[in-house]
Amino acid sequence: MPKIARELTALDVKRLTHPGGKRNVLFPVGGVPGLHLQVSPNAGRSWVLRVMVGTKRRDIGLGGFPGVTLSQARDKAREARDKIERGLDPVEERKAAKAALVAAQRRGLTFADAVDKALAAKLDAFKNAKHRQQWENTLAAYATPELGKMLVQDITTQDILRVLKPLWMKKTETASRLRGRIETVLSWATVAGHRTGDNPARWAGNLKELLPPPSKVANESNHPALALEDAPRWFAALQARDGFGARALEFAALTATRSQEVRGALWDEIDLKAALWIIPGARMKMGKEHRVPLSDRAVKMLEALPRLEGNPLVFPAARGGKLSDMTLSATMKRMHDAEVAQGGTGFLDRTSNRPAVPHGLRSTFRDWVGEKTAFPGDMAEVALAHKISNAVEASYRRGDMIDKRRRMMGDWAKFLFGVNSFGTVVVLGDR
Repeated sequence: MPKIARELTALDVKRLTHPGGKRNVLFPVGGVPGLHLQVSPNAGRSWVLRVMVGTKRRDIGLGGFPGVTLSQARDKAREARDKIERGLDPVEERKAAKAALVAAQRRGLTFADAVDKALAAKLDAFKNAKHRQQWENTLAAYATPELGKMLVQDITTQDILRVLKPLWMKKTETASRLRGRIETVLSWATVAGHRTGDNPARWAGNLKELLPPPSKVANESNHPALALEDAPRWFAALQARDGFGARALEFAALTATRSQEVRGALWDEIDLKAALWIIPGARMKMGKEHRVPLSDRAVKMLEALPRLEGNPLVFPAARGGKLSDMTLSATMKRMHDAEVAQGGTGFLDRTSNRPAVPHGLRSTFRDWVGEKTAFPGDMAEVALAHKISNAVEASYRRGDMIDKRRRMMGDWAKFLFGVNSFGTVVVLGDR
């Protein structure tokens, strides 16, 4: 029979010392077969269980002394021997647990960190710094406060709903974009190995069943547009205002272009003789060059503008840089407030009854094409530089229809100036 070690006390263990030499020495401590205190030449001490596992002899580490006491070491040794009797290898089990822990730690990425890494990975996909900033701002304002500290693998559909529900009915467009951006971040996290399973921010077959479609939500999410019947009166009030902000807003109305395209307009993009404004793809939302035919009214307005020496911008700010988007918005707000102060109703969206904003002028133009003219709706979509949705519309984009669009933009200018297509002045009337 194997020799049974004397069962040492805690004091006995404390008194054990290295006998000399360069190798570690094992002292059996008894109480559990195979349990030893290992002492190194530099007086380091640790617990080792020497035991047969199948056909292999294992020296299983159980922790250092005195961090692990004699009593705790015996408990750990009994537990290890019990596993061996049940056909388990404590060493292999420990390796597997450690590997799983390392893998979990690698996957253990918070949503806030995932946002940064996902945006960095998508850097080339962003058209400009502003686009990236919009992503960052939306996620930082609405998603990170709720999800930021959560690990991406722990985020569920209910967590996404907690973020979206407060916004969905009040700011539907913002909420819809936010959902897509969260989905993109979590999709990156899945591909990068930080989470598994379905994307909880997915719309189809997921959030679609829990939230009303954006198209069915009240039009509060749309940009308030100037009512068609108010457009000539609004335009006349705009012309009475001075400053580059007012002229930029006037040019935006005449060309039905976006605020950012107008505010960034450069003189070398505009050919006054050809009455043509060519916006490079780098400044367009869709990333493609856009040609804008200029009406006679638009050309005359540009010709009357002062040019600042050394400044390439058509509509520079007071300090020489680009006008802010807030400048155009503030101009429209002041016009609305002035109208109300004079006893009028102001310039309101006919559906939401909210004050019109600069981006809504594009909707006003689209309404004019559809309700007041015989110009094809597809041609209006080309003028608005909207995304091609089908092959028929794509054919228009290939041809550009620049001459036909020139006639359309000329008639639009006449409408804004209160003149119908036959040259008759439309009486605006007092309101």
